[in-house]
Amino acid sequence: METRPAPSHAVTDPRSLSAPSAGHDGDAPAPAVLVVQNSAHSGPGRWEGWLAEGGVRVDVVRGDLGQPLPGRLEEHGGLIVLGGALLPDDDERAPWLAPTRALMRQALDTGVPVFGICLGGQMLAQVAGGAVKRDHGEPEFGSTQLTLRQEAAGDALFARLPGRVPAIENHVDAIVRLPAGARWLASSERCPYQAFRVGDAAWGVQFHPEGDPERIAGWYEERLARHGVDREVLHRAALRDDAAAAPVWRTVARRFALLVRAGRRPG
Repeated sequence: METRPAPSHAVTDPRSLSAPSAGHDGDAPAPAVLVVQNSAHSGPGRWEGWLAEGGVRVDVVRGDLGQPLPGRLEEHGGLIVLGGALLPDDDERAPWLAPTRALMRQALDTGVPVFGICLGGQMLAQVAGGAVKRDHGEPEFGSTQLTLRQEAAGDALFARLPGRVPAIENHVDAIVRLPAGARWLASSERCPYQAFRVGDAAWGVQFHPEGDPERIAGWYEERLARHGVDREVLHRAALRDDAAAAPVWRTVARRFALLVRAGRRPG
């Protein structure tokens, strides 16, 4: 599959999206998205506030702390699976991954909107029939330029975004094969499968659209040093790029909230 840059259509004002703020829909409670957190340092980050702007609240379950996951998504209008230093089927180290995969399969079967981030994106790829490998390719850390492909032009979340946009990366494992029929949306120089969609309402990304530059300050220096990178240099670069990155990923979060509020797959 050849990488084809998408036309550059910058999002100048993400507030132009028509999503209402939470609590502005009569007396109806805001719909909830189930967020599966896999490590102490992940968390929904800026997406929690951006989803709230779109009228959606987050229900965070700390799998890493042993908090139980629901058996079904009946109380949730969407599913977000965050990152972590695991493989999607690392069940011996992380026993909550198996029920998370079951929820993701259920969401795919029923059209519930899904957004998988880093480990979560790898999980979506694997659950839908793709493949992931440990320590594959060149690792990526910190702010990284992504290139959107032509396929992004008609996508419910990625349409009309800039053709090139920075995002924070923090991974050594990678997707090596997309599921059959998946729409390949974005790539980077070192990692081809940066964003993709399965079906109409499930997205996986390798990067961290929820992360802000300050999160980098909590990364382990020893791990970064093993890969020849300096945490402070990464932090400065992320601060420099954040003015370009944050409005784009805010737009994506608010579009995802719109799908959750609609309660249906995009058509």
